[in-house]
Amino acid sequence: MKRIIFVVIIVKIAIFFLYFISRNKENNKEIKNERVDKEIDYANLSNKQVNVTQLEKCKSEYPFKKWRNNGTEYGMEQYSEENCEAAEMIFDELIADLKTLPKEATAETKVIIFKYAVLATNSMDERIAGLIETGEREDLCELFDQISIAAGLEPNEFADGEGIASEWRDW
Repeated sequence: MKRIIFVVIIVKIAIFFLYFISRNKENNKEIKNERVDKEIDYANLSNKQVNVTQLEKCKSEYPFKKWRNNGTEYGMEQYSEENCEAAEMIFDELIADLKTLPKEATAETKVIIFKYAVLATNSMDERIAGLIETGEREDLCELFDQISIAAGLEPNEFADGEGIASEWRDW
């Protein structure tokens, strides 16, 4: 079961990267992986069942509409409709993948799904100059934390209490 979930996640991430790279070839850089292989003590993580209703509610907390409005109002091209849709797609996929997990899914399986969403966000930030600055970083960390709670994980159990995104984020 873990392998199937892992393969599905990899395919979804690969499709996203292919789409995003083809749209942003001029900004194509290598993905930084210096923090990807960080060890997590899965045995000591709390792990509750995924709350599908709560996951769906997290979508109402997306900051991307605010980003689009700021982009339009202040002429910030990095918050174009296309870029905000790509960011939103990462979180839509994260939530969709978490919703498809069986009730008995392990914390390790859930964390792998989060890891790939954070790496996709890192990649997007590397390709779009100025996309994730202080305010946006706070928005995204809070969103990742809300989603992790809905997925049955406690944010304070990751990255010395900084939240799950801080395990792998470069922004």
